[in-house]
Formats: sequence, structure tokens, C-alpha cells
Amino acid sequence: MIGCGCVVCQSTDPRDNRARPSAYLTLPDGTAVLIDTSPDLRQQALRFDVRRVDAVLYTHGHADHVLGLDDMRQFNALQKARIPCYADAQTVAEVRQTFSYIFDPATPVGGGLPEIDLYTLDGSLAIGGCQITPVPLWHGRRLVYGYRIGSLAYLTDCSAIPDASWPLVEGVDVLVIDALRHRPHPTHFSVAEALAVVERLGPRQAWFTHICHDLPHVETSAALPEHVQLAYDGLSVRFDVK
Repeated sequence: MIGCGCVVCQSTDPRDNRARPSAYLTLPDGTAVLIDTSPDLRQQALRFDVRRVDAVLYTHGHADHVLGLDDMRQFNALQKARIPCYADAQTVAEVRQTFSYIFDPATPVGGGLPEIDLYTLDGSLAIGGCQITPVPLWHGRRLVYGYRIGSLAYLTDCSAIPDASWPLVEGVDVLVIDALRHRPHPTHFSVAEALAVVERLGPRQAWFTHICHDLPHVETSAALPEHVQLAYDGLSVRFDVK
């Protein structure tokens, strides 16, 4: 946090130095899928040597999940191809508004513009031979998307799971889920609320994400069940896509 001197913000443990959340999926055929283009996308791609993005899945249109979109233009240059981006209708509209210059034919190309194609999701889609299913979630009063890919469910920025969405995440082996802090929050799961979801779904592994500076990595993880841990930048997890 800017200007904060708390234990987590001053920690020397690299797992306490957390950028805004994105996830990078490498599918069996080599297809690379990015979930959200965080404002830290450039630094994340440089740090973890990300060289390819074949598609983008957006969870929602909030700033901490979309503002790195302009940096997608380097992947256009590397791949010499346009990149499809998928989201719900509200997020598509917000991205078009926030990045209006990308879609305005009158914008001078100058140093380049991201070459993307925005698609509105209305159900599951196939990317790289894998089925990807949007999972509607409540982020406060806003409906957002999580995603189910094979045995993995990625559910960030959520405070409730609608009744109709529970069947979409049944049987997951690996669960990545929002757990902002211990205190209740109107738009995010608390640690206790996230643990209740873990107990109901029974995954083999659960990783808490979208963590604020209230949660020191070592101390918090030590207090969690053995199969539940805080996620951290650079975490790599294997999952089945079938």
C-alpha cells in the first residue's frame, strides 16, 4: 500500500510483495491464456518471462483488472496477430469506454495500439482444445465472472456465489478464491467466508488470492488448514484440463 509502514508492507519476504492479480494459463497444446490485464502486467510479464498471450479472459472491468490492456500491443508485435478478449457484456462496454482510443478509427497509430477483438461471453467456449466455463459471481452488487477450466476454478473478486453457479464449480481439484482479509468486506470474501467455500467444495488444494496487506504470508498460511494457503506472485499450479 502506498505510504504504509505496516509489517506486511515493510516485509522482506517476497511473498508479501504482491502485484495486482492476474493468472497465466498454459494449456496442453501450448496455448497461453491470460486472466485479466492488471495495471502491473508489464512488470509481471518481464519478471516471469511471459512471451505469448493467445487469448484474454476478463473477470470484470474494474481498474485493477483491466488497466494493463495497452501493454498487450507488445504481444501483438511478437505474435504478429490480433488477440481475442472475452468478457461479460458490461465489462466489454467498460473496456470500450476506458480504452476508447483503441477502438476509434481516428486515433493516430503512433507507437502502436493493442490489436484486440472483444467478444461477449454467453456461455462456455473452447480455447486450445479446452472448455472454459464462465462462473457468475457476486462482487458486492455487481455480477462478475470467475472461470472453470478442467479441474481448476479461478474465483477472484467475489463476495457471494449464486445458487446457480455452485454446480459449475463442483468437483474442482484446485480452487483459487478471493480472501481479502479477516474482517468482513462488502465486496470480497473474508478469510472465514472463503474457508466456508473451501469446506463446501472440498478441493485438494485451495489458494487464497486478492489479498490485502492485513494478511502476512507466513503467519496467515500457518493458521490455515494444510491444503489451504495464501497465493503469491509467481506461484505455479498444475491442474487437469479434462
